[in-house]
Amino acid sequence: MSIVEVKGLSKKFGKFTALNQIDLVMNEGEIYGFIGPNGAGKSTTIRVLLGLLKPTEGQVSIFGKDAWRDSVEIHKRIAYVPGDANLWPNLTGGQVIDLFLKMHGNVDTSKRDDLIQRFDLDPSKKCRAYSKGNRQKIALISAFASEADLYILDEPTAGLDPLMERTFQECVLEVKKQGKSVLLSSHILSEVEKLCDRVAIIREGEIIEKGTLEELRHLTRTKITVETKKELTGLKGMKGVHDVYQQEMGWEFQIDTEYMAEIIEYISQFGVIKLESNAPTLEDLFMRHYEGKNSNKEVKSGGVH
Repeated sequence: MSIVEVKGLSKKFGKFTALNQIDLVMNEGEIYGFIGPNGAGKSTTIRVLLGLLKPTEGQVSIFGKDAWRDSVEIHKRIAYVPGDANLWPNLTGGQVIDLFLKMHGNVDTSKRDDLIQRFDLDPSKKCRAYSKGNRQKIALISAFASEADLYILDEPTAGLDPLMERTFQECVLEVKKQGKSVLLSSHILSEVEKLCDRVAIIREGEIIEKGTLEELRHLTRTKITVETKKELTGLKGMKGVHDVYQQEMGWEFQIDTEYMAEIIEYISQFGVIKLESNAPTLEDLFMRHYEGKNSNKEVKSGGVH
């Protein structure tokens, strides 16, 4: 059963097209990854889903209701975490969490206290004294302590240390076990790969790939390291072979997965001593889509900045 449906969504700001004909369907009980570099259109899409922006074109529905017209009703069943939580500076962290929970219509104090402990938050401090990471913790605790059906998380781990990122991942998997749905917008590819059932990749306001990780992996390249008895020749000219490097003890290169069988058969003629392959990752797919783009979009190991 679909919980979020986006059809032909476009959003323009004057002459600038921020989103162009986006289609997206998210099912109940799944974790859906929405990935792309900063400025690709992730947060604009989320603001439309939250009813904060009106679509220029297209239809957007959540729980079968119109995201713009029925936003008040929809918000009763949604928990939202932005990438940078702005909080009331004179209230303590604990007061802010309780305020958010009361606004949501429920306060489960045992769940709240458990999350405060797990996220290692001191709730007695005034919000003005918190670091960015601690402000994110308050937003995450407020979200996971509420009884929501859909969690919309927009760069939710910004400012968190690795230990707290792990706690966040545990919380996401827990709400999934309860049958809840999670839309996770992120540029941290390892986070998406660990958690998500399906992903959509957005670039310059357009979705360029979507599907399960397994469905997308056929588009990625597998890294091969090989050592042979005879000198291995002819690799650079082969279809489906990329980035060939000669090493001290052999060769390293990448293979388009669809050409794997014939390339391995070709290599075997030279007497394979050692062969290692690394399965393609979400980052490989992302890199492939962004390679050749202008240099101000850097793709690094931890994510895209």
